[in-house]
Amino acid sequence: MTQDPSAPRCPLPSQPDNTGLAVIDISPPQSVDDYREALALADSAAQQHLGDAMLLAWYDRDRDFESPQHASECHQDSAVPGYVDYGLSHGATLKVVIERGRFVFFYMAVEL
Repeated sequence: MTQDPSAPRCPLPSQPDNTGLAVIDISPPQSVDDYREALALADSAAQQHLGDAMLLAWYDRDRDFESPQHASECHQDSAVPGYVDYGLSHGATLKVVIERGRFVFFYMAVEL
């Protein structure tokens, strides 16, 4: 099978598929103090939106820290950070963004 010589050899980075993902943006009147306060806000929003929910992935821009750790190492030249790819590929249905991306959390509903 011969490949079209004008076709790109490597796929270009693309934005993630957010189909089925609800996004809640939270901008409190006063800036949150830290990750723990942001997590409490995100957990509350997830509980209101999904009921029982599981946190799958998150990012803390203040500390440039993500979970799962090192998820972005494989995504260095990608348009999609590792924590985003992880959350979406593991079933996230809710993204909570606090203070324009200072903190980002991905959740999925838990069926009990």
